[in-house]
Amino acid sequence: MGLEQNEIANLREPTYSHLMGKNPAHLTLKLDTDEPIELGDFVGAFTSLANEFERYVAGEYPDAKADPRIYIREVRSGCIEADIVTGLTLLAGSAIVHMDQILILEDFVKRWGARITSLVTNQVPDGELSTASQLNDFYRAAESIASDPVANHRLEAAVYEDSKRGVKAAFEFSAIEARTAQQNIEDRKKLLARPSASRRKRVLMVYTRTDIHDAKINKRSSERVVIRDISGKDLPVMYASELVEQEVRQQIREADENVYKKGFVVDVSAQMLGERIAAYSIMAFHHTIDLD
Repeated sequence: MGLEQNEIANLREPTYSHLMGKNPAHLTLKLDTDEPIELGDFVGAFTSLANEFERYVAGEYPDAKADPRIYIREVRSGCIEADIVTGLTLLAGSAIVHMDQILILEDFVKRWGARITSLVTNQVPDGELSTASQLNDFYRAAESIASDPVANHRLEAAVYEDSKRGVKAAFEFSAIEARTAQQNIEDRKKLLARPSASRRKRVLMVYTRTDIHDAKINKRSSERVVIRDISGKDLPVMYASELVEQEVRQQIREADENVYKKGFVVDVSAQMLGERIAAYSIMAFHHTIDLD
């Protein structure tokens, strides 16, 4: 039996106009250059941005997912513009409402810009940009303009309202800043390659932020803990094995809101970034105690 025309249309990839109609809030990347951009650098500028946006959504909105699609909107002498339709949806299947999308994209641009700035000034906050893959993405973002003496890279959060495009947030950096950021990224990657601190046994760990969802093994989670025997700061936590993650996760789920009144006796390895601790890796779980 043949398919009806509307059924055939549903099987096709959505068009730019269709996606923009459903997602009027979007990101726009604009590269202003004096010299031609090498194709690999051009692609890297967009894919690195899409990767970072997916990380942002996974960390800040665990009940949502992103499916970024990139559309080249305009290419002219000295300028390339592309729109990124983020494809934000709740895991349950319903689209995130229009106003929420605008606010999410505004916040993302501001955070992304703050991270570029921190790499340029070499003042990255504790716990941020602590993986090689994330640093590589920011390196590729800078690479698109780094070799051009007068280039600029501009990211915007924009929305179409009443057929008019409005920019809600924007961040721009220059070729000089891109080259500085790349040098600092290379230095930071060398620090990351240093071996971690030795294992500390049976220390008391207290959660300041938890998540009932499973975490990826040996990847920094969104959860944060304090281990006062090591540092008074709350820092991100990692799980060294599935067994450890399951044992700790069971305690978190059973404790519910009282998890913050429990102490976890664990073996940990402090993951170092230069001279400071970037995260704790839980190597073994022993038991919990009630805190006074």
